[in-house]
Amino acid sequence: MLSLWDAHMHSDFSGDANTKPENMIVAAKALSMPGITFTDHLDLDYREEPGLFDLDVSSYHSTIKSLSEKESTEDFSILLGIELGLQPHAANAYELLLKEYSFDFVIGSTHVIRGEDPYYPKYFSTRDEKAAFLQYYEMILENIQAFDQFDSLGHLDYCFRYGPYARPDMDTYTPYAEIVDAILSTIIKKDIALEVNTGSFRCGLMEPNPCIAIIKRYRELGGYLLTIGSDAHKTEHIGLHFDDIPDLLKSCGFKEYHVYKNRTPIAFPLD
Repeated sequence: MLSLWDAHMHSDFSGDANTKPENMIVAAKALSMPGITFTDHLDLDYREEPGLFDLDVSSYHSTIKSLSEKESTEDFSILLGIELGLQPHAANAYELLLKEYSFDFVIGSTHVIRGEDPYYPKYFSTRDEKAAFLQYYEMILENIQAFDQFDSLGHLDYCFRYGPYARPDMDTYTPYAEIVDAILSTIIKKDIALEVNTGSFRCGLMEPNPCIAIIKRYRELGGYLLTIGSDAHKTEHIGLHFDDIPDLLKSCGFKEYHVYKNRTPIAFPLD
């Protein structure tokens, strides 16, 4: 059985997680993974719960580097990443951060739309279904036009996990094809990877984020850089649904996925 690298997970350095990184490492090793990448949250100006996604970058950086040196083996590697919560006005601060600290991997994710996170019901209370999801995609495009110094676009259709309109089998591509194509074309042009995020399954969806139709469309447009992550916040979510991912990606036209080390993509076969 093929074991995939999990390149998206959170430890207790993230405001929404409580698991020690040491415990994540033990759990990943037990799954015979080739490696993991920690990508703890930094969301500047997170207005829903101010300070929730602040990150002690210095402590995080030194801790994961130390664990990597101590716990990595010939068969298992630990890399240091970060998940940046994108907002246009945070671009300059993120640029400075990435000049000060070195990471193996940087995920760029959109969690908020004009200060509102669709994780919370308030976002959907003033928007109908089409407006709620269209505005989210528009925010992603605005974010990646303002800041592109990241390696992979995180959970592209994240917004569809939440709210009263969420359905397990909902189409996150066709009604929004024009804006999604613009997003995909932009990341392809900028050599930014597309993340396949299995955290959607623990939220009740039947496909990863983004959905299969978007992954196929990314390939049709010429995209080839893919990263894979469980978005685990607990040990039991590491590698969630990873057994299904190789066949899913091959059905979309891919033969490999990528792991970033020193901000450089390394290809791994899906067979």
